[in-house]
Amino acid sequence: MKKSQLAINSVSIRHAQLEEALAAYHDAGFENVEFTLRHVKAYLSHGHTLADVRRLLDQSKLRCIGGFECCVECFSPVEPRAKNHELIVQNARLLADLGASAMVVGTDGPADWTKAADPLGEMARVFAGISEQIQDTGVTICIEFNWSPIVKSLRTAAEIARRSQAKNVGVLFDPAHYHCTPTKADQLDAENVRFIKHVHVNDMRDKPGELSQCNADRVLPGAGCLDLKALFGALEKHGYKGCFSIEMFNDELWAMPAAQAAKLMYNSLLPLCQVE
Repeated sequence: MKKSQLAINSVSIRHAQLEEALAAYHDAGFENVEFTLRHVKAYLSHGHTLADVRRLLDQSKLRCIGGFECCVECFSPVEPRAKNHELIVQNARLLADLGASAMVVGTDGPADWTKAADPLGEMARVFAGISEQIQDTGVTICIEFNWSPIVKSLRTAAEIARRSQAKNVGVLFDPAHYHCTPTKADQLDAENVRFIKHVHVNDMRDKPGELSQCNADRVLPGAGCLDLKALFGALEKHGYKGCFSIEMFNDELWAMPAAQAAKLMYNSLLPLCQVE
């Protein structure tokens, strides 16, 4: 990876104002930001506009590459499902207005998947329908495996994207979920990697995957047990050229001033970068 591909997910630090967060990202060295959309929506709720957000991004010399908020509902009752899909479409348009091209989502599942005839097929149909509604935005829906009661591996998420037959439906790859799920190295092949449209970065405490908590056990790259160079090298070998966005759920980082936490995260990514 290159430094220009590094990004920070805004969930990774605590901040008082959006202005403080963006300044911290820039000062740390980041050129790209991925938003948890609650941060943007909180800013908008105080009378600001998307033009104000774009202005802050420009001032901080940052590019918004993506964001996330919620799951795509595929099995809920008709009315709440329609409201959920409306929110997904609205979020895609919000991200497009900020210049982003990736929206990370989770998925729900049937009440009893063992009795569902073809749950992955139903999910593929739902994603195909939503993809048509947002085709004009340029935003790709990225399915995060393990943010779901039934989608628990890269293989499964890629299968949904494949069966949707939509160019703007893909997969989010996250090392924490790789460690904690049935996803293993043999799934990092060309057929699956071609569906990976966005990547998160983190390392994990040295614990067996089945005993690990995919959020709470995250540590900075280089401080854990994962061979991140090998993982990301496999993705790049099979053609991944997108951003690498660090996403941490770490109490120690959250307790630090935003600038200090952002700098620590940026520095932890540098050993993964090739010399430019």
